[in-house]
Amino acid sequence: MGKYISINGFMGCGKSSVGERLAGRLSCGLTDLDRYIEEKSGRQIKEIFASEGEAAFRRMEKEALKEILGKEERKGAMPSGVVSLGGGTVTTPECAGMVKDLTVCIYLRAGTDTLVENLRNDFSSRPMLENPDGEQALRARIEELMSIRSRIYEDTASITIDIDGKSFDEVTSEILSCLGLPTDRT
Repeated sequence: MGKYISINGFMGCGKSSVGERLAGRLSCGLTDLDRYIEEKSGRQIKEIFASEGEAAFRRMEKEALKEILGKEERKGAMPSGVVSLGGGTVTTPECAGMVKDLTVCIYLRAGTDTLVENLRNDFSSRPMLENPDGEQALRARIEELMSIRSRIYEDTASITIDIDGKSFDEVTSEILSCLGLPTDRT
């Protein structure tokens, strides 16, 4: 394989949690793109959006992705590493191209009900959700963004995994199986 594995999908689908498990099972490194940007800039994503706007954040995201994926690939059957993408990373055409060309992209597809449940108490730090007032507003915002993003997620993906009703460990095992890699923990 030698390539990076990227984990993609909407906010709240479990990209970071699945990425951690997958990297652990593959004994390779994990880079969470949002955390990478926060560490490099010394600011939280929310602060970057507030002070510089989404366009500036997307430029930072593109540069960070170039840095991460520009690292030398390992040779052999195992991946070079796992990259957990931000929910909007592939909305930038250059980022989508890098992800498609330089990674095996895993799209964690979740239904609206799953996303609402996962984000209900965890949206204040997510600038693209604009702090919706109540569950109906959260649902409407998720549906609005997914109407734009779902096609991009699908077009960028090498493999799509439906996550509704599955644990992170089940999703991780399904990814390993799709990659033709052992799914046991030994």
